Amino acid sequence: MMKRLAAVALTTALFSAPALAEPVEYEFDMSHANIAFSYNHLGYSTTDGRFGDWEGTLVIDEDAPENSSVEITIDMNSIDTFWEERDAHLKSADFFNVEANPTATFKSTKVEQVDEDELEITGDLTINGQTRETVLEVDVNKMAEHPMLKKPAVGFTATTTVLRSEFGMDKFVPYVSDEVDIVINAEALIK
Repeated sequence: MMKRLAAVALTTALFSAPALAEPVEYEFDMSHANIAFSYNHLGYSTTDGRFGDWEGTLVIDEDAPENSSVEITIDMNSIDTFWEERDAHLKSADFFNVEANPTATFKSTKVEQVDEDELEITGDLTINGQTRETVLEVDVNKMAEHPMLKKPAVGFTATTTVLRSEFGMDKFVPYVSDEVDIVINAEALIK
């Protein structure tokens, strides 16, 4: 009798235990998302810019962050440095060569949790038709139920620095900085 009760208790415990969370897809809230960049201009100033048109897929596994992933595709024609002539030059073959390479992409290959709210996301960054491994340093700002939409949401800031010369864009280096800082601020909601 005791063996039968123990078997029933074990079976009940196994089947009533909460299931482990699985990876969940999130959708970027484009009204609260921005991909920005900046670089040093001749030592005199910092020039800022952004990409206004991009899309992405974000998959989050809260229990096993290493199973999470992100993919982003950027329309390079959407570059905006707040000066039309500069935008046109950056789209030319001197830099992004947008006619031949209309998009840039980032596809994660590895996600590591380095602190409670910090991740390192390694991935393949392709710009101007050239791919380099790049690491995004990610601060998770908040992960909770959205107070207005009443569904799970996440907000984060991701940063990295790339050398534009590694992507075939060495015009004016070293006078105009080779290093370009990239900052992604985004909110995403569960699909």
